[in-house]
Amino acid sequence: MSAFPSHANGLAARQQLLNRRWFLRDCGVGLGAIALADMARSTDAPKPRTHHEPKAKRVIYLFMGGAPSHLELFDNKPQLAKFDGTLPPPDLLRNYRAAFINPNSKLLGPKFKFKKFGKNGTELGELLPHLGEVVDDIAIVKSMNTDAFNHAPAQIMALTGHQQFGRPSAGAWVTYGLGSESKDLPGFVVFSSGSKGPSGGNSCWGSGFLPSSHAGTLFRSAGDPVLFLSNPTGVDSAMQKESLDAINALNKKRLDVVGDPEIAARISAYEMAGRMQSSAPELMDLSKETKETLAMYGAEPGKPSFANNCLLARRLIERGVRFVQLFHEAWDHHGGLTNGLKSECGKTDKASAALVKDLKQRGLLKDTLVVWGGEFGRTPMVQGGNDGRDHHPNCYSVWMAGGGVKPGLVLGKSDDLGFNVVEDHVHVHDLNATILHLLGLNHEKLTYRLQGRDFRLTDVHGEVVEKLIA
Repeated sequence: MSAFPSHANGLAARQQLLNRRWFLRDCGVGLGAIALADMARSTDAPKPRTHHEPKAKRVIYLFMGGAPSHLELFDNKPQLAKFDGTLPPPDLLRNYRAAFINPNSKLLGPKFKFKKFGKNGTELGELLPHLGEVVDDIAIVKSMNTDAFNHAPAQIMALTGHQQFGRPSAGAWVTYGLGSESKDLPGFVVFSSGSKGPSGGNSCWGSGFLPSSHAGTLFRSAGDPVLFLSNPTGVDSAMQKESLDAINALNKKRLDVVGDPEIAARISAYEMAGRMQSSAPELMDLSKETKETLAMYGAEPGKPSFANNCLLARRLIERGVRFVQLFHEAWDHHGGLTNGLKSECGKTDKASAALVKDLKQRGLLKDTLVVWGGEFGRTPMVQGGNDGRDHHPNCYSVWMAGGGVKPGLVLGKSDDLGFNVVEDHVHVHDLNATILHLLGLNHEKLTYRLQGRDFRLTDVHGEVVEKLIA
């Protein structure tokens, strides 16, 4: 006998049994309710779900878009100076692919001198005197390498583990794994300074296939942090609350019908925007900082700058924000290297060092991981007359501080020309694996299943750099 009633009631019964809306709404727990509950867990300060004991609770990532030259800032190469103006060894360039220059490009010696800083006499370029003051608190990695040699793919590679668009960013993976400790601010906040936005666009802080609530929220460093956050003229708080309640009621009704997690993300976004109307003005008011603090960073209230962004990053992590990403896209010196480095180091060196000092003074550095670096390095060969360098993925430098990183460490070594890594290779996958490890997350276990396979930040690669860990 058929399981369906016959004749007049048959069609209605079949529709009820097969109706997707009925299934989502009425089959016990309800998938819409599950989605909403999961979204609530991601935004209402859940207990972090770590795989092991974390050393860091939060991250501030200072991303130097355009790729600063390691050969003038971190990796002193006297041999490069010695052979300035000569052709590089033919063996060095075998199978090498540059972005723009040709194999006949001559070597270019460093444009600036290096100085020794700190207890161990760590060498840094003379353009980084402020970083020299905290060199004993940071770890410098001179052996970074990546797969991409153009800006957008390399930035996306560095921050999502893949050269193509569509993967979740590091900040999205971290908030997906750990949630946020802030109820009144997004868990992942982004600032941008420099001459333009990142070449990789908002994929550098996107959520990819993760729920969109994990994407970074782009803030401005002066005025309302997010456009249209303030109510328009004629709309008071009571009217806004009524509107928000009505919109959320409709969204929740629709969520219960179709179970789409993106509707839950929309509900969360409206509610977060409402809370930010009270929390954001206080956050952005740098005038409440002491004159000494403002001077240490070089920050000026109301004037957008990288320095302001660094100070705001500290204020954000104090308020429970999990991941803060600061882009400064201004380091692409194919020409004008000398003046370009002077200018950008002048804008970033003092504030970057001040962030480390400030976090340490406040007892926050021990569990806040600070990362500084770009998407690749620059060639030892010249471009643009006699004052520029091309893109170079084979070798570059980054530095890290706090959050369980071994202070005062210099890790890795490049060859005499700063062309290839010869000791302690660290791929961008390894760096990302290490960042997750310091946060208590196993990069092989932090996965999201999609289209029949498990995806992760490090794809199928990456090893934790144990030498970096204190």
